[in-house]
Amino acid sequence: MESRQTPSSKPSATVGASEVTRLRRPGGLVGEIVSSLTERVQQGHLKAGDKLPSETEIMGQFEVSRTVVREALSRLQAGGIVETRHGIGTFVLPTRESANFSLGSVDLAMVDDVIALLELRISLETEAAGLAAMRRTESQLTQMQSALDEFQSALGQDNDAVPSDFAFHMEVARATHNRHFADLMGYLGSMVIPRARLNTAQAAPEGRLNYLQKVHAEHESILSAIRHHDPEAARAAMRTHLSNSRDRLRKTQTLPSQALS
Repeated sequence: MESRQTPSSKPSATVGASEVTRLRRPGGLVGEIVSSLTERVQQGHLKAGDKLPSETEIMGQFEVSRTVVREALSRLQAGGIVETRHGIGTFVLPTRESANFSLGSVDLAMVDDVIALLELRISLETEAAGLAAMRRTESQLTQMQSALDEFQSALGQDNDAVPSDFAFHMEVARATHNRHFADLMGYLGSMVIPRARLNTAQAAPEGRLNYLQKVHAEHESILSAIRHHDPEAARAAMRTHLSNSRDRLRKTQTLPSQALS
């Protein structure tokens, strides 16, 4: 019979003792798993082609539910770090390389750095929204709506909807029909969504659900302008959305540090 580890037992080498004993990280339980596995990939402990521990093993190591593990794996997939082969398992993908842009020196777990990245996104995605409004196809509108439908569904599933949030922004970038917008967004990955690193939804004064409903309403405004071929309205809606995200994060800087843990 397989014995269950207790906190005093020696952790399995599969994930590592430091991952089990460290303090909870900013970003909540999902963010903790994402950060831990990402670090192991970056440090070479998990290499391209390696199979990740099973969902059950990760649940035991981090003492979390299957829902939390699946959300973490979804984020890693959205970020291009792993891929899941149904019926086989989840495997590490080759590291993406870029000679022109790197976030290696930026710690996205820090509020200041996430704000700085949002400032970059305001410049990039505001123009992307305007171009998307002029160039989008009906098929791309359908993809954007599908992402928002998934976001809406996530609101009732007690997760922070990071994969569907990123999918929406990625579809806007693709709708510019300028591959450089999509390439840069794809390189940045889902970690550009603040909730992928910081527990902003749970820490929000209005509560998680109201917070995410506001984000959803902002997304709907962007999509509406793109649907109606209104580039100026699309730019304004995207700028408002990302500026609101930045302002929400700035407010967290006045909160005790544990508010984001």
